[in-house]
Amino acid sequence: MTEEAVTAHSLTPVLRVLRSCLHLMVAALLGLAAVRAVADHRPHAPAVLATAVVLFALYVAGPRLPRLRGSTGAAALWLTAVGLVWLVLLALTPDGVWLAFPLFFVQLHLLPLRWALPAVAATTLAAVAGFGWHTHTLGVGTVLGPALGAAVAVAVVLGYQALYRESEQRRRLIEELTAARSELAAAEHAAGVLAERERLAREIHDTLAQGLSSIQLLLRAAERALPERPGTALGHVRQARTAAVDNLAEARRFVRALSPPDLETGSLPAALERLCATTERASGVTVHCQVSGAPTVLPTPHEVALLRIAQSALANTVQHAAAGRVELTLSYMDTEVALDVVDDGTGFIPAEVPAPGSAAASGSGFGLAAMRARARALQGTLAVESAPGEGTAIAVTLPCPAAPAGPEAAL
Repeated sequence: MTEEAVTAHSLTPVLRVLRSCLHLMVAALLGLAAVRAVADHRPHAPAVLATAVVLFALYVAGPRLPRLRGSTGAAALWLTAVGLVWLVLLALTPDGVWLAFPLFFVQLHLLPLRWALPAVAATTLAAVAGFGWHTHTLGVGTVLGPALGAAVAVAVVLGYQALYRESEQRRRLIEELTAARSELAAAEHAAGVLAERERLAREIHDTLAQGLSSIQLLLRAAERALPERPGTALGHVRQARTAAVDNLAEARRFVRALSPPDLETGSLPAALERLCATTERASGVTVHCQVSGAPTVLPTPHEVALLRIAQSALANTVQHAAAGRVELTLSYMDTEVALDVVDDGTGFIPAEVPAPGSAAASGSGFGLAAMRARARALQGTLAVESAPGEGTAIAVTLPCPAAPAGPEAAL
């Protein structure tokens, strides 16, 4: 309860109760001294009564002084005034000795410990001397009573200060922990936002962007066929309409967070065969699809990743490779599943592909980065082999975890 630890604006409920009890104790002891002096018809009864009233008024005025709570010097002056009036009361009646006990707490509360302990010692000596002067004796009880009261007051105050410091330390630790948790939650939220942005960027690139590119190619082909070959142009327009319907389904899937429509209506091999057929019709490039090994049910993230990588690889082939033939192979092995997409196009130098977002990228290069990110997210690998004039081979390998046993397990 030092002035550094406790202020008028930071009093705990316990401290408020203790302070109220201290004030009541002072009022009760002053009243007791005055009543006994009047009741016993002591010769100095009027003086005792007047001194008790002055001391009570001075004591009550102290907490209402603004400077008393913020200045050690002001507190020392007020305590000196209270002590002097108390010495007068002690000289008039032996009952004044009981006020020494609440004075101990007031001194320990308002003064720094280095000043409070000498003040308590001086108050103890004054109480012993005053009571001894009135009783004309200086026995063990006369000395031991005030000394024990001072010791109890010092022990209580020091114990409370230790508990208060520990409570404050715990409060600061809790605040730091709360702040750290808030920072961690914010960091996790930011990481989640970035991961979701990356996921959506991959999804849009592998589905909507590729679909729109296919529609654009089909409409260009239809434009070139008009007006000489209206039947061919009509076929291209119908294929573009089908692609638009598929892209609309993909857009709705984004909103509903569903799996790809191709996988909802069949297996991964069937979805790849439909993809190859659609690509061949839209681009005119021969696309051959084959499955190696015994097909097994893969977890949905694996099937989605393989389908998206196949879509992106075929789209890159159609747009950039000028290939005449593409071979797509899905291989089921004991512990892995692999997807290979090989074309006979113009090829390129993989090391020279700019990173997405760089100045040299100019909107390209995201397809390979997205494919690598998909494979890496499932602890898989993606390899690209290509050279100018020698075509391109893309191979992705994913570990094959235990597949769900049935429809119930997939839920």
